[in-house]
Amino acid sequence: MAKVLVVTSGKGGVGKTTTTAALGAALALSGQAVCVVDFDVGLRNLDLIMGAERRVVYDFINVIQGNAKLQQALIKDKRLSSLSLLAASQTRDKDALTEKGVARVMDQLREKFDWVICDSPAGIERGAILAMRHADIAVIATNPEISSVRDSDRIIGLLDSKTVKAERDETIEKHVLLTRYDAARAQRNEMLSIDDVLEILSLPLLGVVPESRDVLNASNIGSPVTLSNPSCAPARAYQDAARRLDGETVTMDIPVVKRTLFGTLFGRAA
Repeated sequence: MAKVLVVTSGKGGVGKTTTTAALGAALALSGQAVCVVDFDVGLRNLDLIMGAERRVVYDFINVIQGNAKLQQALIKDKRLSSLSLLAASQTRDKDALTEKGVARVMDQLREKFDWVICDSPAGIERGAILAMRHADIAVIATNPEISSVRDSDRIIGLLDSKTVKAERDETIEKHVLLTRYDAARAQRNEMLSIDDVLEILSLPLLGVVPESRDVLNASNIGSPVTLSNPSCAPARAYQDAARRLDGETVTMDIPVVKRTLFGTLFGRAA
């Protein structure tokens, strides 16, 4: 029976889709069966990040409406047989996501996989609520900016009130994943520090993903960064985060300001 994880955040552009793909690939590399599910109906970006945009024949809405079976809509990753994608529809709106339909598909996915990772759309409307509805675990992706953190705080309230677990008086497991972190800018007070973010959200830290062009490069070639460049800093951060989700105790690697030789001599950070 799968664990259902939602990658969520109220604000757009924080890296939810990148995180979904990277964590999904990292967990699949450990030998577990993983399905990543795109809830962003109407936009559909997860298939692009996964490099599967030309292979989408049936989508999530087709399965919900009974026009296709789940097995017909699942796209198996060409690089990793234990990783599958259920794409969103580009031609429907979020009203096509029905609560009963989503529940039925999630039950089927739980039977087939070890992990089901739901990529939530931005905002707090229907698609986002349904993405978190059946989750056992939530990864709240946030940038170290006050607007992003404030929106994440709102999402925490929804996770504690709008999920199936909340209705059963159970607590959903929640983690903060800090994305696009720049240690030098944080040191100059141009963005929030890690401690600032954790003080506001009061949740355990799953990982810190540094700002890096490696993430953009991976997206441009249609590959999770944990597959395309597994030795780069963002990939290592996602790999460690996946191991923590899987119950391992992994030392937290916090990005620090690098110093050049000139900076070392004159006390300046690069």
